Amino acid sequence: MITIIDSGIANIASVTSAFRRLGAGNCVTRQPCDLESAHAIVLPGVGAFADGMESLRKCALIEPVRRAAVRGTPILGICLGMQLLADASEEFGEHAGLGLVPGRVVQLSPGAAGDRVPNIGWCDVEPQAASRVFAGTAPGTAFYFVHSFHFRCADEKDVSASIKFGGASVAVAVERGNVFGVQFHPEKSQDAGLGVLENFVRFAKEVNA
Repeated sequence: MITIIDSGIANIASVTSAFRRLGAGNCVTRQPCDLESAHAIVLPGVGAFADGMESLRKCALIEPVRRAAVRGTPILGICLGMQLLADASEEFGEHAGLGLVPGRVVQLSPGAAGDRVPNIGWCDVEPQAASRVFAGTAPGTAFYFVHSFHFRCADEKDVSASIKFGGASVAVAVERGNVFGVQFHPEKSQDAGLGVLENFVRFAKEVNA
C-alpha cells in the first residue's frame, strides 16, 4: 500500500491515478498517524518551497516523515516534494527543509540558447546506472518538467539523474538509501514516468517483504 500525502500543495488525483494504472494499492492522507504504519510514502508537491513546508507543518507531518525515513520506510518526493527533502532552499529567502538528503535548493541559471526559467516541458534525462528507480530507463529518455529551482546535492553520490541546463549538469533526481526524489512529474511523463513509479513500488515491496 502506497501512502500519498495530501498536504494541499499538489494535484493528488493525477498521482493516485498513475498508481492505480500500475495496480498499486494506495491511500491519501493528511493524518500523521497514518505515516507511522505506512509501507511506502509519496510526497507530491507544486509551488513555492516555503508554502510546501508550511503545509506540512500545519498538518503536523514534518516529524512523522522524518521518523519514517529513519525507520527505513521508502519515501518518494515528486517535483516540489523532491525539493522539500533538502536541508534548505533559497527560494524567496532562506527556508529549512526536511533534511533527508543533504543539499540546497537553488534557482536555475539559464546560460545556453533555448534555456528558459521556469523550465517547462520535456527534457532528456540521464540516469545513473546504479539508480533503482531508473532501472530499465534508457539514457536520454524524456520526462515532463515544471520548475524554476533545482536540488544541489552536498554529495554527488546522491544524484540519480540529471539534465543539461545553463551549460551544466543539473540534478533532477536524488536517491539516498530509502529516500528518493524526482524533479519531473512521473504521473505526466507517460510510459517513462510510470516505469519510475513502478520501480519505486517494486522497491517498496522488497523492503516490506
